[in-house]
Amino acid sequence: MSSFVVGLTGGIGSGKSTVAGLFVEHGAALVDTDAIAHELTGPDGAAMAQLVAAFGPQVARPDGAMDRAAMRRLVFADPSAKAGLETILHPLIRQLSAERCRAATAPYVILAVPLLVESGSYRERCDRVLVVDCPESLQIERVVARNGMSPVEVEAIMATQASREQRLAVADDIVLNDGDLTGIYPQVIALHQKYLVLSAEKVKAGC
Repeated sequence: MSSFVVGLTGGIGSGKSTVAGLFVEHGAALVDTDAIAHELTGPDGAAMAQLVAAFGPQVARPDGAMDRAAMRRLVFADPSAKAGLETILHPLIRQLSAERCRAATAPYVILAVPLLVESGSYRERCDRVLVVDCPESLQIERVVARNGMSPVEVEAIMATQASREQRLAVADDIVLNDGDLTGIYPQVIALHQKYLVLSAEKVKAGC
């Protein structure tokens, strides 16, 4: 991959989208795997024909998009359905994200992958791994406030994700998001300058 790629990840409620947006404001390109997944499963998205063939017409809404509620029910009732869904979506997401990273004209790319640590396959595609970190209690507090979920529901989601310790263990860089935006700005600016230098060095080395 020709672009300098920073893999950005973090647990639910850590503030990944906010941090990614600040890098974009400073001139980085953003490739968001969640957005790509929504694109693939949107009205007549590239994955929809395979999903309908695999799971039946009940997983598609009248507008041609995936019926997320129906798919959730299916995955809940049949654990093998989750593996089937991932078998269809993950290769398409990897392909599209790689193409968009290569096509980016910005000095570097923020590749936002919520489950970067869990997937394993994205690590070798990134020049750096940036983890947005905050205490787990704050993750719960933010998601409860944002989504109206109960703390128990948020904890159940967190239990399916890598732990805070596992994410920090693979991090090359960390943005600590345990306060408000004023605490994030200087961290992002410092990392932006760092990535500009590293990107230029990669170009110079012809990598």
